[in-house]
Amino acid sequence: MNEVQAHETAVYTHGHHESVLRSHRWRTAANSAAYLVGELRPGMRVLDVGCGPGTITADLAELVAPGGRVTAVDAAADVLEAAGAYAAERGLAGTVDFAVADVHALEFPDDTFDVVHAHQVLQHVGDPVRALREMRRVCRPGGIVAVRDADYAAMTWYPATPGLEEWLELYRRVARANGGEPDAGRRLLSWARAAGFTEVRASATAWCYATPEEVAWWSELWADRTTASSYAQAAVGGGHATDAALERIAAAWRTWGDAPDAWFSVLNGELLCRA
Repeated sequence: MNEVQAHETAVYTHGHHESVLRSHRWRTAANSAAYLVGELRPGMRVLDVGCGPGTITADLAELVAPGGRVTAVDAAADVLEAAGAYAAERGLAGTVDFAVADVHALEFPDDTFDVVHAHQVLQHVGDPVRALREMRRVCRPGGIVAVRDADYAAMTWYPATPGLEEWLELYRRVARANGGEPDAGRRLLSWARAAGFTEVRASATAWCYATPEEVAWWSELWADRTTASSYAQAAVGGGHATDAALERIAAAWRTWGDAPDAWFSVLNGELLCRA
């Protein structure tokens, strides 16, 4: 399979069900791109790849103001509509552009952007090395390509709940069947090296859900996602699970969320790559 064929086989595992967007709308530059924030300056031109509902995008636009501009791209046109509306609510309609795009073949000239950012994107693409090469191509010399991805195998929680072990094994199997790599966080550095980056700063940070409110939010959105999202459809349609199994896993999420001492951590790998 050549590179062009490879990227066409990947399917976005989560889809855009409300339970997925509930998670995405929680993300901000502070909780999801802190490793990049210190590199941003007024007047910069930024490309935000896989922008989703645009919450991080809007923060990036404010951080490069005045004089900066953010171009936000996603593969899903309907999500871009919501992102555009959110930017307008934040008073950023004039400083953010939105477009449908494929990260494997970005329709921008070489050396266009000062910063190219992708959050939780490379785990879902068919060819992450090709995607990084494209991100590097459209980044000006001396600019920054910034990527951050979760590592599912490194996720950990308490108390031990057998149904969550089943969830993790199932999710990783479905994601790989869709052409993605759920354990992307640990692979980012090797992918960047393969894409030709030589100056790379690697780090890792974690999301942690430990308050009653955080635990309830996290457990309920995953319970909903397990039975109602595109991931659920792929799990059943691909022969990886039955509806009954998904209901059992969703119940396990709610049981875990009811534990008074529940705690969950998501490890994220992150890179700042100098173009």
